[in-house]
Amino acid sequence: MNRVFSFSKHCNRAIHHRCETQLQTAGPVASLIKSRSVIRFRGPDTVKFLQGLLTNDVRKFGEPIGDKTANLPTPNVPATSVHPIYAALLTPQEPDEPFELFADVDASVLDELLATFTKYRLRSKVEIDNVAGEFSCWQRYGSGPPENSSDVEEPEAASVGWGAGEDGTAMSSSRGGNLGWQWFKDPRLACLGFRGIFPSNIIPPLIEADKETDEQNYLMWRMEKGVAEGSTEIPKGEAMPLEYNLVGLNAISFDKGCYVGQELIARTHHRGVIRKRIVPLRFQDNDGNEVVNKIIPGSVVINTASGKKAGLVTTAMGCRGLGLLRLEEALKGSAALSIQGQEGVKVVASKPDWWPSDWVQDLQQHTAFA
Repeated sequence: MNRVFSFSKHCNRAIHHRCETQLQTAGPVASLIKSRSVIRFRGPDTVKFLQGLLTNDVRKFGEPIGDKTANLPTPNVPATSVHPIYAALLTPQEPDEPFELFADVDASVLDELLATFTKYRLRSKVEIDNVAGEFSCWQRYGSGPPENSSDVEEPEAASVGWGAGEDGTAMSSSRGGNLGWQWFKDPRLACLGFRGIFPSNIIPPLIEADKETDEQNYLMWRMEKGVAEGSTEIPKGEAMPLEYNLVGLNAISFDKGCYVGQELIARTHHRGVIRKRIVPLRFQDNDGNEVVNKIIPGSVVINTASGKKAGLVTTAMGCRGLGLLRLEEALKGSAALSIQGQEGVKVVASKPDWWPSDWVQDLQQHTAFA
């Protein structure tokens, strides 16, 4: 199953209408991610079932979590809690119920995903439930959460949750809830902030009234970091996971053993060179001014100097976007990139800071050898 899962009110300031977002100075903000739905897995075979379907190694969810208290006085949230993983963005929760995992998934393909999971379940002792009406996915991001912080350095987001019993501090922080739901550092990249699945009838802790903002601002934040998400940006049945940088986003394990689709991913990885990747894009005119809302997904990017197709725009909003481009064209011939049929629109591709250096070095060595 070659798919990637991850697991509103409007802010007073409309951040996303400008290409240069104010998120860098706005402090930590949070968005309700309406494009995501929540699935719950529970039962004794949950980990075994998911292990045979997902690209990542989910066995750690079956390990004991420990019994230490959290950094903040929330006794129902263990300090050594198991963190979520990407592909899926699975979030463990430990209320007084049988073992459960929650996954936030692309809402546009929710029914298809549920049908696929049901097809593979066979005799596995696992319940798969659509709980989109009961739970929602949130993201906390912006300049506030330090990009290189550890959970200890960001204890409020990492461990505050819904306190139980007579824990007044936790009850205040959580707006009075009674379950151990909490924020987790986004397992893809630290710079993406924190992810959380929370009951739909409440506002998660640590979200100030004027810091809740539209989901489009989260999309802008992701595009600036060069991170694709969902089946619109990562086409199901078509996307090669390595071209969408899923190795660098902690989404793939190469030593977990077999799973559905494993052979193709492993073969691509061991060939050693990925010629195309998702990269952040900016759209400008010939004078370097921002070109806003004139580019649509699917637009062809060409190298005007060579006349060659460099790739496709996969996501676009404002003057920002993501594109699946040939790296040789994107990183060496960026000054000559434009939109086919709109030669007055220049495309500036950039290499994200989080990319491993060997991604570019391997391509350069292979190109020189060729």
